[in-house]
Amino acid sequence: MKNKLFLWSLTVALAGFLFGFDTAVISGADQPIQKLWNTSPAFHSWFIMSMALWGTVFGSLLGGFPTDRLGRKRTLFWIGVLYFLSALGSAIAWNPISLSIFRFIGGIGVGASSVAAPTYISEISPAKDRGRLVALYQFNLVFGILIAFLTNYLIGQFLGVDNWRLMLGLEAIPAFAYTLLVLTVPESPRWLVLKKKDEATARKILATLNPNGNVNQLIAEIKQTKVKKQDRIFSGKYNFSILLAFLIAFFNQVSGINFVLYYAPRVFELAGLGASTALLSSTGVGLINLIFTFFGVYLIDRVGRKQLMLWGSLGYIATLSALAWAFYTNAGGTFVVAFIFGFIASHAIGQGAVIWVFISEIFPNQVRAHGQALGTGTHWVFAALITATTLPIIKMLGNNPWKLFAFFAGMMVLQLFYTLFLMPETKGISLEELEKKLVRKD
Repeated sequence: MKNKLFLWSLTVALAGFLFGFDTAVISGADQPIQKLWNTSPAFHSWFIMSMALWGTVFGSLLGGFPTDRLGRKRTLFWIGVLYFLSALGSAIAWNPISLSIFRFIGGIGVGASSVAAPTYISEISPAKDRGRLVALYQFNLVFGILIAFLTNYLIGQFLGVDNWRLMLGLEAIPAFAYTLLVLTVPESPRWLVLKKKDEATARKILATLNPNGNVNQLIAEIKQTKVKKQDRIFSGKYNFSILLAFLIAFFNQVSGINFVLYYAPRVFELAGLGASTALLSSTGVGLINLIFTFFGVYLIDRVGRKQLMLWGSLGYIATLSALAWAFYTNAGGTFVVAFIFGFIASHAIGQGAVIWVFISEIFPNQVRAHGQALGTGTHWVFAALITATTLPIIKMLGNNPWKLFAFFAGMMVLQLFYTLFLMPETKGISLEELEKKLVRKD
């Protein structure tokens, strides 16, 4: 049972690998593309660098509909197809607009995967293991980021930094493999009971997942969470869950994490590092991200979501403040690299490990996909806005981003208050029990 549960969770979590690769791979193509097509900073930010993020906004906000109506599994399959088409198209793009369109298509896959994959894994996982299994999605995400940074560096080092088409096109290989593998997982038993009314198939899957459990009791608990038509996501019953999801997603992005991931080589160059050293340092960002995400995955079901968020918030505040100081005083590239690594470690063990787990837990079965879409949609709206606006802002600041890092540090002080006074602990509590605690009673 444990082997099958882990294998199914890992297979679906591979969508996170494609998410991470797609997010980070553009950093290596950033400056070569701008030089090739001679685009302005504003055009480059909005139509090249952030176009995938606007696709992600679209995919995440609307991803709840196919996840609910087509099913978790079928939606995950079509996500793989979108990734594959985007990678091939980006590799053969003939002008900035065509590249933007193909990046937008990949972004739709990223957004929809951030809805469907955590939803699926949370619904097949027992309460005691749910944190680490859903966190496999984040682990694969940061592994994808590391591989993107590493392949960008190797291609740039041995084939030249202008080989951006190969950088972007490589994603087609894992995308094709994932699309085939996801066909081997079963559908979510909770979706089968509540949406398709297929109790027989759900019983078989639940019996496989819980060989020593009372399947009849599990089915009964799932059916009790059925939502009345008037009690949809914005009926007012779920306002607390909506607030929790909105704030954790908002704070995730105003930490500056996507700014660092998308523009890591450029940030290091602003600190005085050469182009080759900047690409290598970006690979270090990916490695630190992976190592500390491993710790986050290990700890999330042991110390809980809230404790990790507290540690991460304190780390954010310290490292972002240090980065603002380093750029303000021109302390040099060595300090900036060290503080960026510390920032990435703080993110990986805190927000990075927690966000997808927490959002997938705090909404009831019947509205989980739409709640996940709301939380991830918030995340991607702010990710797109920050990615699209930071280059012009840095140029306006005289190519010295110290004020930007100071702003991010201030936002993380607010996240610390959110964690201390608003965020509930969800560790070890079943999805049905969490519904009783978080949903307003009639």
